[in-house]
This record gives sequence, structure tokens and C-alpha cells, in this order.
Amino acid sequence: MSATSTVSEEQVLVVPTTELHAIGHFQGFSAEVDRYLKPLLASSALAYRPRSAMEEDPSFKQLIPYVLMRHTDSQGVVWLFTYQRGQGGGESRLRAKRSVGVGGHISTLDANHSQAAADAGLYRRGLERELAEEVRIEGPYREQMVGLINDDETPVGLVHLGVVHVFDVESPQVTPCEDDLADARFLPVNEILSQIEHYESWSQIAVRALFG
Repeated sequence: MSATSTVSEEQVLVVPTTELHAIGHFQGFSAEVDRYLKPLLASSALAYRPRSAMEEDPSFKQLIPYVLMRHTDSQGVVWLFTYQRGQGGGESRLRAKRSVGVGGHISTLDANHSQAAADAGLYRRGLERELAEEVRIEGPYREQMVGLINDDETPVGLVHLGVVHVFDVESPQVTPCEDDLADARFLPVNEILSQIEHYESWSQIAVRALFG
């Protein structure tokens, strides 16, 4: 794995799309986390490459942790943390759309140069860093990795591979740490489903697969 970086541009973790297809191509959501993620993270073809080039190159997939925060109230109603993407940084092609997912790229910021290249903790550090940058979760929660998203039907999805996590929060107290997470609040899953066309494609795929 190459950890070469430049001062001027973010270097993000990618895997050749052919590596995904060799395991088995899928469109939408797959619950087979172990089948896909373990071999992809162990691949010798895993590398850091300039983000701007990767955003336009479908021969690579950028690995993206995608965290849904769920709260089940005392009446058994399931709520999800949602927000509207602002006009600031991040993926410009998703601006102004609603989302239920928090997360982002794994980059050279997460590389531990004191360890071997195939560092098992790399993905975890990327997840924790992105989450801490975007939200503050008040209170305890339980976490599980539930699936992957591959969406080759949209320009954004064509160059990204999402790893879906669900955080079951004890209290619906999640505070955005970035202005780009606008109108942040918990909404009942049924309400989200009724307005699902206003959400970004990954959110549509995840909500329908997990709650539809």
C-alpha cells in the first residue's frame, strides 16, 4: 500500500473496481460484509491516490464509512438522524440533498507509518476520525456493520463504495460539528420513507434495504 501524499491535495484510499468485481458485482445494497470488506482491505492493490483524480475515475472505488444513527423510543418507534447537505466542503454533487449517512474518505491522515502497510486498524481510524469531525454523540450507543452500498447508476456512486454502519443511540442527542450538516434532526423512519425521493441515492438504498 502506498502512503505517498502531497501538501496540496488529499490522498484517499481506493481499490481497483476490478477487485470488487472479482469478488462479485452487485448493484445497491449487500449484507455480505465479510465476503467483500475483508479481501478488499487485505488487497495488495489498495492504495492512496489524489482525490480529484479519483472522483472522475470509475476504474477505482473510494472506500467510504457510512454511519446511520438510529434511536428506538419507548413506544418502539424507530428514528434516524438526518440532515441536509449544505453548500460548504465535501462532495459538491450531493449538495442540498438530505442524508441519513455520516462519514467520509479514509486518507493518509489515518495511515500509521510505524506499522506494516496492510494495517488492520486503518479503516477503523478513518471511521472514527470522520465521525468525530462531523458529529458529537451524547450518551452510549451500540454499533454494528450491516452492509455495503455500490451504486453504479449515479456519477457519485460510480467512484465510491460505502460501508454501512448502524449506531443504536440510547438518546437522540446527536449534535453536528460542521455547518455543512444543516437542519440536523431525528425523524421517524416512516416519515423518511414517505419523502425518500428527496434523499441522496445512498440514503435511499440504505433506508429501503434496512427499513423498507
